[in-house]
Amino acid sequence: MTSAGRVRPDGSGIGWLVTGAGGMLGRDVVAVLSDRPDVRVTAATRAELDLTDPAAVRAGVTGHQVVVNAAAWTDVDGAESREAAATAVNGAGVATLARACAEAGARLLHVSTDYVFGGNATRPYPEDAPTAPINAYGRSKLAGELAVARLLPQTGYVVRTAWLYGTHGPNFVATMLRLATERPRLEVVDDQLGQPTWSYALAERLVDLGGAARRGDAPAGIYHGTAAGQTTWYGLAREIFVRAGLDPDRIVPVDSGRFPRPARRPRYSVLGHAGWARAQLPPLADWRSQLAAALRPADPAVVATGPDPAVVTTGASGSGPTVRA
Repeated sequence: MTSAGRVRPDGSGIGWLVTGAGGMLGRDVVAVLSDRPDVRVTAATRAELDLTDPAAVRAGVTGHQVVVNAAAWTDVDGAESREAAATAVNGAGVATLARACAEAGARLLHVSTDYVFGGNATRPYPEDAPTAPINAYGRSKLAGELAVARLLPQTGYVVRTAWLYGTHGPNFVATMLRLATERPRLEVVDDQLGQPTWSYALAERLVDLGGAARRGDAPAGIYHGTAAGQTTWYGLAREIFVRAGLDPDRIVPVDSGRFPRPARRPRYSVLGHAGWARAQLPPLADWRSQLAAALRPADPAVVATGPDPAVVTTGASGSGPTVRA
């Protein structure tokens, strides 16, 4: 595990532990924290801190006041045939982390997913909406949420996100930019609604929430860390092309039935954001504003790299668009 950030001359400061620090969101959280004064940051990658190892988790949490858990099993389709393995990380592993936080007196910010919902709503899911996951990945993540609520009723925070993209790691935006240079025409599903969310914007909000929690300004519970507004994968693809100065008519809308997958995907993944008022924080910006900021030429936050196959999935949240070139 590595440490970063500015600290006081006496070496003190609020200790933050970021698990899953090698992933897209985890790396952004570490970057945001490293620019904050009076903070000590410990960045723990999956190889450095295994959530299924109780002794290692207990030792890793010791000495920290805030823990951001960005570690997770994110292979949505793989979880269908290996649900026990996914739950060992996303459920039991989170419980282990929550117990360690309870022993250390640390606040836990746990990143979860829209996949805890069934996807059959017609209006944004509020934070207290009944959960009903339709695949193994969603069930494994719900197990983690329940563990945080049970073990850290006063100091546990669940932040659900979805459709993440960013600089680090494969994601939909990066893949679209890459495929734009390789293919004249792309088919993208147009029957799934969600909220494309820039991982750096979410990282900033997680750090803000951790600070509010430390001050006693944010009650424990569930928050929805997704961009405002909504679109489909097709709508997002067109906006990416427009922002990049490309012809959006190269994107062709198709039904998700064209791309059968082992795990069912929610058709509706739009989340409500009323919970942020409890923490005296505004909701995240609209998805178009976030995309514009991420694609600014002066500060490129999305690199046009991604997985080689033309059929891809995206994000730490487990949201899985399908693209065909």
